[in-house]
Amino acid sequence: MTASSPDEPVSPDDAVRPLERGLAVLRAMAADPSPRQRPSDLARETGLARSTVDRVATTLTRLGHLRADGRDLLLTPRLMEFGNAYLASCGLPEALAPHAFALADRLDESVSIAVPDEDGVRFITQAPRRRTMAVSFRIGDLLPAERCAPGALFAARWTEAERERWLTRRRTDPLDSRFPAVPKRTGAEDDRKAEAAFEDRVRAARETGLSVDDQLIEPGLVAVALPVRDPSGATVCAVSVVSHTSRHTAPSLVEHALPRLRSTVDAMEHALHAQAAAPPPPADAVAAFDSSLKEELGSGFLQSLARGLDVLRALGSRRGPMSLADTARATALPRATARRALITLQHLGYAAAEPDGYRLLPRVMDLGFPRLSQLTFAQIARPHLAALVEQVHESASVAVLDGDDIRYVARVAASRIMRVDITVGTRFPAYATSMGRVLLAALPERERLDHLSRVTPRRFTPRTKTTVPALSRALATAAREGWALVDQELEEGLCSLAAPVTDDLGRVIAAANVALHASRGTTDQIRDAVLPPLREAARRIGDDLAVVSRFTGSRIR
Repeated sequence: MTASSPDEPVSPDDAVRPLERGLAVLRAMAADPSPRQRPSDLARETGLARSTVDRVATTLTRLGHLRADGRDLLLTPRLMEFGNAYLASCGLPEALAPHAFALADRLDESVSIAVPDEDGVRFITQAPRRRTMAVSFRIGDLLPAERCAPGALFAARWTEAERERWLTRRRTDPLDSRFPAVPKRTGAEDDRKAEAAFEDRVRAARETGLSVDDQLIEPGLVAVALPVRDPSGATVCAVSVVSHTSRHTAPSLVEHALPRLRSTVDAMEHALHAQAAAPPPPADAVAAFDSSLKEELGSGFLQSLARGLDVLRALGSRRGPMSLADTARATALPRATARRALITLQHLGYAAAEPDGYRLLPRVMDLGFPRLSQLTFAQIARPHLAALVEQVHESASVAVLDGDDIRYVARVAASRIMRVDITVGTRFPAYATSMGRVLLAALPERERLDHLSRVTPRRFTPRTKTTVPALSRALATAAREGWALVDQELEEGLCSLAAPVTDDLGRVIAAANVALHASRGTTDQIRDAVLPPLREAARRIGDDLAVVSRFTGSRIR
């Protein structure tokens, strides 16, 4: 967003300019199809001065929302905290997602939950079926209202001003370029007929209470949707059952899905009633930025941008609107500072002012959520492994337990003449590796004993532990100390140190290691030099995975 974009209102006098500029940079990066951008490109895209973009990028990098790779900038998983804040504050995924997944299981079809976002439709939950012809929309994707089933349900409640806004968007954006999640319109269709057809669907939705998508988004995709209402009777979202014409026509999908879909909507509305009846928990305090960053970076660090982003996150610290006083308390900011940030977020369309406070709006999902939600575990882990390798100058990996073996899922090799040469996908017996021992040590004791009784240990080197008592002691030590070191048990000369990667519940989901030649030092020297940075890298990997998976259901893959 430029300082005075012709299609956006002029900023209010109390707006926080650095917050506006920081969000403009994030939005531009998220909208660009390339995962990498350079500051000069962002300056052209946003209309900001290059020096301003550099200060914004420096601040966002130090806050962990961007990562610098040479001259390029990349979004990081931590940016999903803002989309998570919206999803937490609206309360819909928490209350409704279990019902959506149960419906998908019963019908063996994909199920989506969407909310209105101005004249668009924003997905907030996806319960897909894994098929060759599968729905590929992501949580956070925005669709035109007229090109999907939920859109007609939401448009049935539009005011005349909202309808006019939709018509203006249709005529000023004939290719639907604002909606990268859908195929572009060809421009060959008759706009007037298409608009009239949508208004016919809106009238039908108003009369029947349901909406059907018969290949509106693209050929082959069909869907039926019903509205979900909150206790006040307002439509807050829509639930859709989605299929392909290889399985159903639009009428046959309605016949197949509608009875169970109606039952599910009843259960969803009951869940919303129960949620509304429960008193909202007090707002959690938001971990504010480290004030020493301002002292360290001086004018290169935009303190007001950091504080504004704290306010954005704070609005997700509890369900429903938050008052100015609660926001200031959650962020430990002066009321005047929090107020200016809230005014800015409202002006930019990320928050709405209500009688009892401010609430986040679905537009927050535009800040990279759809793209980042698709990150694989390897993509999440690799930057942290690369930083670890740069620090310790040895190769680093992440592995998961796969049966009786470990399987490497991510790896960054050090630039050494003599190095450990292992590739992603490599498997080793868990008992003989440091990562395997960390992973086995995290199992319940009964499962550990079952594993040891099931495998027949092979002696790879004279140092390999092969007896059940010796391996049991090694696993008990790893469980007690929270790390494992294997010294030349898998291969002569190879030493490996591993630490667990945990999820937000403290469960061990993977292990990270540093592998090096035994000549680099004694085992005590290796432990003292490598274990602290290894543990920090493992913690950062787990933290990023927790952010990505909080509402997407992402798993290691």
